[in-house]
Amino acid sequence: MESSLGISDEVCLATVKVQELRPGQKEPRLLSLIESRGAFVLAVLATPDAVASRPVAQLSIPINGHFEIVREAEEALLINLSVASGVRIRIKGDRAPELLMELQDDDRTQTFLTQVMSAQQQVESKLPKPKAMEPFASTAPIPPQRANKTANSVDSGVNPPKSTNALPPNLNNSRSSNQTKTDLVQSLASDFGFEDHFNQALKVEEKKNHQNRIVAVREPPPIPPLPPRKASYAPSNPLPAVPSPKDRAVSLQTKDHSKPDSFRSGYDGMDRPTSWSDSPTTNSMRQAMSSSPAGQREYLVKHRLGKKENEYVDLKTYRFFTGTWNVNGQAPDSSLEPWLCCDTEPPDIYALGFQELDLSTEAFFYMDSSKEQLWVEAMERSLHRKAKYKKVRIIRLVGMMLVVFVKKIHKNHIKEVAAEHVGTGIMGKMGNKGGVAVRFVFHNTSFCIVNSHLAAHVEDFERRNQDYKDICSRMTFHLLDHPPLNIVKHDVVIWLGDLNYRLCLYDAADVKLHISQNELKRLQDVDQLNIQRRTKKAFTDFMEGEITFIPTYKYDPKTDRWDSSGKCRVPAWCDRILWRGNNVKQLQYRSHMELKTSDHKPVSALFSVGVKVVNEPRYKKVFEEIVRAMDRMENDFLPSVTLDKREFTFANVKFRQLQRERFVITNDGQVPCHFAFIPKLNDSQYCKPWLRAEPSDGFLEPNETLEIYLDVYVSKDSVTLLNSGENAIEDILVLHLDRGKDYFITISGNYLPSCFGTSLETLCRMKKPIREIPITRLIDLEKSKMSFLMVEGSSTEDKPLKIPKEVWILVNHLFTKSCDQEDLFQTPGLQDELQSIIDCLDTSIPDSISGCNHSVAEALLIFLEALPEPVLCYELYHRCLECAHDSRLCKQLISQLPRAHRNVFRYLMAFLKELLKHAHNNNLTASLIATLFASLLIRPPPNLMGKHTPHERQKAIDFILGFLMAGDEE
Repeated sequence: MESSLGISDEVCLATVKVQELRPGQKEPRLLSLIESRGAFVLAVLATPDAVASRPVAQLSIPINGHFEIVREAEEALLINLSVASGVRIRIKGDRAPELLMELQDDDRTQTFLTQVMSAQQQVESKLPKPKAMEPFASTAPIPPQRANKTANSVDSGVNPPKSTNALPPNLNNSRSSNQTKTDLVQSLASDFGFEDHFNQALKVEEKKNHQNRIVAVREPPPIPPLPPRKASYAPSNPLPAVPSPKDRAVSLQTKDHSKPDSFRSGYDGMDRPTSWSDSPTTNSMRQAMSSSPAGQREYLVKHRLGKKENEYVDLKTYRFFTGTWNVNGQAPDSSLEPWLCCDTEPPDIYALGFQELDLSTEAFFYMDSSKEQLWVEAMERSLHRKAKYKKVRIIRLVGMMLVVFVKKIHKNHIKEVAAEHVGTGIMGKMGNKGGVAVRFVFHNTSFCIVNSHLAAHVEDFERRNQDYKDICSRMTFHLLDHPPLNIVKHDVVIWLGDLNYRLCLYDAADVKLHISQNELKRLQDVDQLNIQRRTKKAFTDFMEGEITFIPTYKYDPKTDRWDSSGKCRVPAWCDRILWRGNNVKQLQYRSHMELKTSDHKPVSALFSVGVKVVNEPRYKKVFEEIVRAMDRMENDFLPSVTLDKREFTFANVKFRQLQRERFVITNDGQVPCHFAFIPKLNDSQYCKPWLRAEPSDGFLEPNETLEIYLDVYVSKDSVTLLNSGENAIEDILVLHLDRGKDYFITISGNYLPSCFGTSLETLCRMKKPIREIPITRLIDLEKSKMSFLMVEGSSTEDKPLKIPKEVWILVNHLFTKSCDQEDLFQTPGLQDELQSIIDCLDTSIPDSISGCNHSVAEALLIFLEALPEPVLCYELYHRCLECAHDSRLCKQLISQLPRAHRNVFRYLMAFLKELLKHAHNNNLTASLIATLFASLLIRPPPNLMGKHTPHERQKAIDFILGFLMAGDEE
């Protein structure tokens, strides 16, 4: 469904089924070894369903000098010996994330790996391709792939087929390079059990369009094949879309110009790509754009189809049941039918969210949960009995889980399924808070369902607002042949979960009195979520139905009694369901008091949604009109645009502080045009890591204008080179116009150095704040730091500090004021306070730090994460893992660290051991501290970063744990 079928000269030499291993889950994949004109590529398809429903490789890894495929060490497999029944391999290549795959340990796998290695050897030796490479698997070519798509970011099918051990014999014959993709894909579909359904899928496939997505307008339905033209080759890289100008009006909460907080975790958290400038617009795309006018024309046709969608779709009403329940770590103890079967008529789609599925400390770090399957089975047993349902997608992040079911009669109309998660715990590393989401297209309407668990505690409504903004800015779906999609770029968004907003009343007895007198509206006037929405701080564009049920939190578990514990929590409507989008009507909004498993009550909302369904005759008519109009204009006009500004200066750029400029691009030509930022010669990305253009490509109709934003944001990935003067705020962007000329945009500015991202040795030789030291002196200190590593004597003036003053200031604050702070190192700081702390350390030597304890704690973690060389130096990384079991060897290794590193490590361990003495108040455990700090103090060298196995991570944790549990004589 994702690509027009055409002619391909690619040959698939072998294909094998695998499981991609991701944190807490496995994803089915297909690996295919493809040969084209003597070059080899390892293609990764999203799921086995993709063979029939979307025959486009999701990720393409060229087999060249940078390609690596390594079998995992046996010791790494011993961790999950009971479940590890196959071979694990790591794959690394150009412009691709490092992948961990699990394959069946059989002859087919060994044959596949042998063929890949043989292809690699041919490339390395630069020998001509032999006349025949014996295929042991399907030789069906996989159609060309979209560049720069991550293999772990999409789920393109509703239900993967069961695994097969081998391909049918009829696919073992080599195919000629001029055989059509249709025949080849049909053969491959038959091979994986899709033969019965392929004809229907092919009808859709032949007409599927890739129109670029715009807010509130669904992409048009499948496009009939274009009339024959001189150039019939369809480009392998479908062009991404641009948001329409109205995108910006409806997504203020995710792109707030005045408040960079919303960008915090999206730009610097775990889920952010390695390079901020990663773009689908690569050199290969540029070649496709310049060498395939037919492909450019086809995408312009698709873009125009999107503009005329209302002319060929009809609205049909469907029923959506959404539910949310915080289950407080409990297992199901009763039927869920009172919740899921409370309506007479069965819904067409279920979307069910859970929170606190697992409350264990280990779950904070993305461990598996044994309770997931128990709740999934309980749901499946309790779905409406008047209909049969199929599971569309399930996603879980620690205790948050979201499951979507659809009636079986509708399953063929569900497409483009993807799921993502965002952790908003401290530094984005803990998933105890955050959100999970599933997006899909039903007929021709796009849906996004978000399940979130926001920050707790009555007074922390600002943290909840920050969590909401983080989820909005960081939740990005990566689909085949689409630009990255965020939450608001869907026709309908339903947001549910334990949002944790409380009442601005602190007397539980008073609140209970209002409830007993049915004065719910009076309480809703002081409801924090309602206040934040009214003041446009969060959920601004969302709607919520009238609440007619009593608060769903907090009860004594297994009862209907309000909380009778010592804390006596004030009742609140923590559990909510909101929505945004057109043609949505809420029919029911209710709680379900019958279920008493948890201290929360489940909530549900029933919606009637107008879904866009394509009228095929009208669609065909619109399509043909567009093609005729394009034919008339195409030969007479060339595209042309104007930019209202081409030079930009960013003054006083700081670490983790967003700056934004904008310019307007106008199509002043007579024909629609496509623009894209492209890499300069010999560059792999279109801009430097600290810069981003949004949108980075798109379409413009004649006389249409669009604002393009240029964002400068210095993260931990780029701060060190800027601090040392090796990089500067200087760049030139190339804006390429299809069939037109290139436009050059100049970026300049000045950067203010930060102690964050500066080496420990350099900081120890700085007696003043870093901003007071001339940049030339900073560069000299960095260059000469190695000559001072062994300096223990010399004059007082030259003698370095034992530890950086910045480390002492942060740790001393926490030691004197935070030892008894509840949930220290588990609750994220406030972004305004974090920025203030960073500025304070860069510009002064303060006697005290302003900001809450959680902000200071996170500032310390950010400091350690940004160090160019971790506290335990890269060169000692392997020795650190090797000696983790022996405390004597661990002590010897620490004594061999450079002076500054050795002192900082010992200082931190002494502080952390002191924190553990207050564990009864701060809720810290040795395991939790070791897990968090091991990831910061013991980091693998950059060239091994993607090869960091769970076994090695556990050894690093054990290393830290040994020091935390040792006696005070350390």
